[in-house]
Amino acid sequence: MIDMTRVLEDTPGAAQRVFLNSAGSSLMPAPVLAEVLDHLRRETEIGGYEAADEREADREAGYAVFAELLGCRPDQVAFSDSATRSWLAALDAVPLAAGDRILVGEVEYGGNAIALLMRAQAVGATIEVVPSDADGTFADDALKAMLDERVKLVSVVHVPTNGGIIADVRRISDTVHANSDALVLLDACQAVGQLAVDAEALDADILTGTGRKWLRAPRGTGFLVVRDRAKAVLRPKLADLQGGTWTGADSYVLRDDARVYELWECDNAGRLGLIAAARYLLDLGPAEVEREVTQRGAYLRAALAEIPGVTVHDLGARKSGLVTFSVAGKSAADVQAALARRDIAVSVSHRSSTVLDMTRRGLTEIVRASPHYFVTEAQLDTAAAAVAESARD
Repeated sequence: MIDMTRVLEDTPGAAQRVFLNSAGSSLMPAPVLAEVLDHLRRETEIGGYEAADEREADREAGYAVFAELLGCRPDQVAFSDSATRSWLAALDAVPLAAGDRILVGEVEYGGNAIALLMRAQAVGATIEVVPSDADGTFADDALKAMLDERVKLVSVVHVPTNGGIIADVRRISDTVHANSDALVLLDACQAVGQLAVDAEALDADILTGTGRKWLRAPRGTGFLVVRDRAKAVLRPKLADLQGGTWTGADSYVLRDDARVYELWECDNAGRLGLIAAARYLLDLGPAEVEREVTQRGAYLRAALAEIPGVTVHDLGARKSGLVTFSVAGKSAADVQAALARRDIAVSVSHRSSTVLDMTRRGLTEIVRASPHYFVTEAQLDTAAAAVAESARD
């Protein structure tokens, strides 16, 4: 069981308001904040290079920490400044040519879709949408029928930004690998930190994620996992002194591990905070965190569903801690503002973030609440009561 006394002591912001926006940017635990501030302070005392040298062993140890957290090897881990940077680096390294095909799901994220469209248009590849099943994710029969030798990449979103669906990633990976040589690129941005994520068990070839959301790390941090099947196929287009070595006037050698996707310059304080956040999660236990977050999501979802005028929009038999809803006669922004006046933090998800899914369901915007394990049931009751009051106004 999670020690809630310790968690709440480490999260003073959780007592000051009802924080339901961990799907946006969560609250850092005190030990993570201390790690960041201590390193920044050290940089002011002795300089950035010297402070980095002092913590080299700790930064190096971070690869093993994330390997433990994500079910992979340390050499398969790379760090970046965001989930987006990790995702773009991986996509840019996928060999694509005219006539190649890329498959996406209906819950594909807007930031991914723009990059996919740009690459496909640049090389003459096509992007095709796999229809959803009743749970709102890849329909297996449709996916199987669409796979052939021209499919080079299947982009999968583990937990979409606009709903509580949890994709059955292993089923999707098994279907893809049994019927093609395509790579599975998993956007785990909303999964890591609220779900126990194991890259080997999921059999995704590439996995990307962020620090700022459910992992409770600083903003401007991200990570990338490149497993062996992907490593054999990917071809990084650009690297610097971190990703390669200049060996002669007209020669260079690239690294043979995932760090080929890293850049030499980075926010060392943020990265140490990212590693500290992963250690904090491992100490609590990812499976325990998943259970607590899932319970809180279910509790809030059930409470909202009982309120007249409120519609819960989450799909799927297995749901995450991400809860989406709307209030009849109210814009999502109005609901967000009404809750903010009561010190309740939620966010708004717009159609542009998930065009295919939102269009299919006739939605233009929804309110998104994402309670983490540090949110109490009493706070969820407070939030539900505030939504009910907004619905009556």
